[in-house]
Amino acid sequence: PPRILTLEEPVLHLEHCIAFAVHGNPAPTLHWLHNGQVLRETEIIHMEFYQQGEVSEGCLLFNKPTHYNNGNYTIVATNQLGSANQTIKGHFLEKPFPGRIFSLSQEVLYFQCRLLNASALTQVFSFQVSIAVGLAAFACVLLVVLFIMINKYGRRSKFGMKG
Repeated sequence: PPRILTLEEPVLHLEHCIAFAVHGNPAPTLHWLHNGQVLRETEIIHMEFYQQGEVSEGCLLFNKPTHYNNGNYTIVATNQLGSANQTIKGHFLEKPFPGRIFSLSQEVLYFQCRLLNASALTQVFSFQVSIAVGLAAFACVLLVVLFIMINKYGRRSKFGMKG
């Protein structure tokens, strides 16, 4: 059955790398879990490894990870004879705003949503529409007045000369 030889904490080279080595014969299939959920490989997070005899060595690579990528990473190696797994904590960045300044609890959000019923939203929307229509009408009147002024006063030539 497969055996996980090494699993190292993330290290920054060109990309962040969680290095691993797995032994197994037949060669095991490898996949990863992030906080207990299956990790889908993308352009940002992908695995590269090579097989050397019965040992698979490689890295789970992260291209510019953020605080969303913090958590527990579990490698799972499986072949016909069994499976093995091992977990390591990956910490890349701190949360940008760690305090409760920008966070609202679910109860507060629920209470605020109940306060804003459909009629209140309709009133807010109609007020915004009336302001937009008023501004558009003012702009049209201003353009018409400017056009008339340019036509009336712009055609006089200086010193009574006709062009």
